[in-house]
Amino acid sequence: MKRKTIWHIIEWAVAIAAYAWLGYQLATYDRYDLVASSLRSMGWQQWTALVLCIALMPLNMAIEAWRWRTLMGERMSGLTDERSVADLFNMSFAEAQRQVYYSKLAGLVTPWRLGEYPSRALLMSQKELKGEGGRELTGIWPRVLAMGAVGSTTMTAAIVLAGVAGIVFSPAVFAQLGSSYLYSVGVVVVVIAALYALMPRLLRKYAVVTPDLLVRSTAQSLVRLVCWCVQLALVLWAVNGLGEEGMSGLVTNTFIYYLLVTITPNIPIVEAGVRGAWAMFLFGSVNAALAGVVLWAINTLLPCLVWLFFRKKAE
Repeated sequence: MKRKTIWHIIEWAVAIAAYAWLGYQLATYDRYDLVASSLRSMGWQQWTALVLCIALMPLNMAIEAWRWRTLMGERMSGLTDERSVADLFNMSFAEAQRQVYYSKLAGLVTPWRLGEYPSRALLMSQKELKGEGGRELTGIWPRVLAMGAVGSTTMTAAIVLAGVAGIVFSPAVFAQLGSSYLYSVGVVVVVIAALYALMPRLLRKYAVVTPDLLVRSTAQSLVRLVCWCVQLALVLWAVNGLGEEGMSGLVTNTFIYYLLVTITPNIPIVEAGVRGAWAMFLFGSVNAALAGVVLWAINTLLPCLVWLFFRKKAE
């Protein structure tokens, strides 16, 4: 069996597993009554907010493709002329988006979304087989995964930075979380700081990680986080999930929400529940939990479906 065929089989196996899991989640979700009652109570303003939230999903994915294209545009150690992976594969922005959408599928069926970056390397490996220069492209996987580690670290750093700032300006949330959870946040901060300091040396065999790259990737990650927060605010308002406090503290609470979701250990099969629980904790209403689940569906379910169109276009 040809290598290209094997890669296609793996690609579709991941996709089918992800779609099966999504189907199971939809079939077993037990709060459709709450969804129906919330939708019935929405006026045109709330529907407009929900539509805007959905419309921001492609922007969210485009920002991630921008981040990924930036990382892949850096020089890679050990390759001829130390060119970037993006140059070697002629990686366009559209191709970066295709890889990002597919990685959503792979993230669903792997613990802690560990499959996202390897799945992007999988699509690159397929493209490698279509061109020449196989000798020069040997060892792309570890280089792609090295930059994936950089992207994952800078995204986490942006979330933690904004979330900690939100906690500082929210004494009530600070008191509710308790010292044990805050200690865990402190440990994460220390680990991220260590990674920023060590990554240029640890990854130098595969990639050229410069302070400038770390700053740019962190800034791009903050842009994506802001997009997430705007989406969360829109869906909270749409489903009347802001609770008694209303708009008070909305900005800081959205940043804290993503910090709590990120720091809390979870796997994809329970991720929707974790997001809903933290939304209810911060915003104080049952509808806030619904908002967390709805936003998860918008930013996870829809990209998985859109990938089919990106793949068809790529073929």
